[in-house]
Amino acid sequence: MTITFSNPEGVHTPGSRYSHAALVEGATRRLVISGQIGVAPDGTVVSGGEAQIAQALANLGAVLAAHGMGPANIVKMGVFLTDRGLITPWRMEREKFLGTLAPASTLLIVAGLADPRFVFEVEAEAVG
Repeated sequence: MTITFSNPEGVHTPGSRYSHAALVEGATRRLVISGQIGVAPDGTVVSGGEAQIAQALANLGAVLAAHGMGPANIVKMGVFLTDRGLITPWRMEREKFLGTLAPASTLLIVAGLADPRFVFEVEAEAVG
């Protein structure tokens, strides 16, 4: 088994000591993806909840693509919202991103995230 940590192009540089992804290769490939937030590749925090959701999913897609995977490889998602009012926008963006796919998922409403400007975060695990 081999474990490779990565910070792919197309995603912002991590704000502290973590990797955007951990790829576990052996009989199968398992990709563990750190929480993705509404930060553009240039490091700017996008404005507004819906924009942050869209950017976080774009970041998630970039990490998947960098490892030869896509939304169909996702087996588990964890979602963190700071505002219940973002549940409907999240579900709409999730449907755009996943289509009819329905991986295992957890949705939590939390008091806050690592930076008070962040209102949404999504983490995932994928296999391929």
